[in-house]
Amino acid sequence: MLRRYNSLVFLIGMLLVDAAVSAQDLRSLKHEISSLCTPVMAGRGYVAKGREHAAIHIMHKLRELGLKSVLPDSTYYQYYRFPVVTFPDVVSLSLQKKELVAGEEYLVDAGSSSYQASHKKVKSIDLSAVEDTTDWFAIRNKMNDSRIYLLNGVDGLCKRLQIPVSEFAKILPAGAYIIPQKGKMNWDVATEQNPACVLYVEDSCLPKHLRKASIDVVSKLESEAKSANVMGMVRGTSKPDSFIVITAHYDHLGKMGQDVIFPGASDNASGTAMMLQLAAYYAKHPLGYSILFIAFSGEEAGLLGSTFYVKHPIVALSKMRFLINLDIMGNAQDGITVVNATEFPREFSLLENLNKKANYLPQIRSRGKAAISDHYPFTEAGVPAFFMYSNGGQGYYHDVFDTPAALQLTNIDKVMKLLIEFAGNLN
Repeated sequence: MLRRYNSLVFLIGMLLVDAAVSAQDLRSLKHEISSLCTPVMAGRGYVAKGREHAAIHIMHKLRELGLKSVLPDSTYYQYYRFPVVTFPDVVSLSLQKKELVAGEEYLVDAGSSSYQASHKKVKSIDLSAVEDTTDWFAIRNKMNDSRIYLLNGVDGLCKRLQIPVSEFAKILPAGAYIIPQKGKMNWDVATEQNPACVLYVEDSCLPKHLRKASIDVVSKLESEAKSANVMGMVRGTSKPDSFIVITAHYDHLGKMGQDVIFPGASDNASGTAMMLQLAAYYAKHPLGYSILFIAFSGEEAGLLGSTFYVKHPIVALSKMRFLINLDIMGNAQDGITVVNATEFPREFSLLENLNKKANYLPQIRSRGKAAISDHYPFTEAGVPAFFMYSNGGQGYYHDVFDTPAALQLTNIDKVMKLLIEFAGNLN
């Protein structure tokens, strides 16, 4: 009899969740993702006040939904500052006399300094023959600003020097360097400015014999860029002093020059939009636990917003029952992956069992500890947390092709239903 009763309760609960989420259909989610990716948001980065516009938008949404402030001054913002390299003006590259398409055919290294040169001679250097640090420094010490350098064999040199390829630009002297790239190119955010200006060029765009190049890159180091975490709360009905925390980072890469925008639809307008959808749901259907929603900035610059919160908590970390971090929620055709699944097996078992009963997602993959999103500073500080990301889509990431039109949002409504059930069953 008890088993039948529990099954009936589960079925009724599932139907209520299904009906409530269906009322907040994918059209609303799509609209929110598109809103976060409009040109005025400027890629939610560090040029044209992109992240400020995004923060204001999120604050207005939380306030409209009726979420309460948790800050002493009754605002929704937790401010902090950090240095960041920006590209607010010209970014152009011409090889021989052909101008390349920024963002598609080449990227400027995120830590590059400014550089201007017209029809300057290019010297090609093959680094594949460099065997050790001594050989490398001998070549490096001969480099100067009289030429632009085309550097081949960088990957192999970095292996021999035992440094990440991403760190190579930092050890180049002042001047301009072109590094051929094969396959997908990803941009990033840098908090330190390097002496060199480095451009990564799709190898198919390079002339067979590159003799001259023109480069015009304007770079600026913002030493104290102001940013904000945006947060709001739904008060719990029976355990108001214990919190389930739902987070997502709203920042992205911003702009590279005046024209190139990295929209960041999957990473992470999708996760932010889902967080706001869940805020709308819980504003109408509060749990016993209080629910804290935090939209972090500074994730792309090194988990800076979440790290700042952990060091300066508004809601004490000891009051956090569980944290769910949403990042890359654009297409769950192949289900989701849960980072920290091995760290918190009881909660992961609950998630899996709920998914099996309702058949929401085709697969939930288990992954261990990883310092790859905003859950990590919390876990390190003792807060139990999952980081969930979707599996599927076209693989656009940190590039200009990550647009709302590229998202299919397959099974994303089911991810939300699963999360609502999971949060409702935490004890």
